[in-house]
Amino acid sequence: MKIAFYDSRPYDMLWFDPLLKEADLEPQYIQNRLNLSTVGYAHEAEAICIFVNDICDKDVIDRLADMGIKLILLRCAGYNNVDLKEARKKKMKVYRVPAYSPAAVAEYAVSLLLSINRKIPKAYIRTKNFNFNIDGLIGFDMRGKTAGIIGTGKIGQIAIEILKGFGMNVIAYDAYPNPDLDVEYVDLPNLYARSDVISLHCPLTPETKYIIDRGAIKRMKKNVIIINTSRGELIETRALIDGINDGIIGGVGLDVYEDEDIYFYEDWSDKIVRDRDLARLITFPNVIVTSHQAFLTSEALYQIASTTIQNIADYINGTDTPNEVVEEYSK
Repeated sequence: MKIAFYDSRPYDMLWFDPLLKEADLEPQYIQNRLNLSTVGYAHEAEAICIFVNDICDKDVIDRLADMGIKLILLRCAGYNNVDLKEARKKKMKVYRVPAYSPAAVAEYAVSLLLSINRKIPKAYIRTKNFNFNIDGLIGFDMRGKTAGIIGTGKIGQIAIEILKGFGMNVIAYDAYPNPDLDVEYVDLPNLYARSDVISLHCPLTPETKYIIDRGAIKRMKKNVIIINTSRGELIETRALIDGINDGIIGGVGLDVYEDEDIYFYEDWSDKIVRDRDLARLITFPNVIVTSHQAFLTSEALYQIASTTIQNIADYINGTDTPNEVVEEYSK
């Protein structure tokens, strides 16, 4: 089987190359993202493998179907970029990697929190210029503070474990609470009002889009820190910017952004970034924006590759697997 890998990078090949060879599968690496203008690049493939910012909407799926492709493989857990209803109509199978490394993302979320709280990027830049003045670098003790976790799946659970290790009081919200998890579940207004830190670990669905909006921010504690390593559209960007300007939000760590598909994973250092909201966020001294890299560990890359190859085997053998995404999952 020949598989077209869209939006492929050198780090993807680190584990895919040896594991694909072992499984007697042929990769076609395509640096471009999948969209209507690039879908034709996969005309010799029998399956495609895509990532978070590839566009797999109705028009793309119709073209894929015309090309005879019946298998869509996601190298990620989220599937909001795939039109599942159209895929089902065209009798296409869609598989994902639901848990490549929950620890990688949870640890990264906490590292963003520590960096913002203790002003580490600002301190690093100063000392690189031999400025050893520590004025303006005051943070706060995390011990005894309250962290609100939105989403208590595998990543959220590890984040809770880590933050409890810091001595934080942890509360959580999830549409489907886990009765076996040792955490206090609260509703969203309660979480917003009590949390010194809010970290997002939920998928993007119609119900969670803009789960942090203007109304939510108005309920929050002054100087709250917000961390998002999940999906950009969980946060209403304009409301976030206003919350920072109004002094409600004391710090933000974003590894995702609402309109990241244009910019993330690309080099824009010598170009003009025309997204005013993204440019504004990056100018704030209390905001850290990184390029959707929370997953990027050797362990996660291996898990993504090995699970994807197992998904191919399950597809070929007709084996039932929870990694198959069906339309009902998106409701």
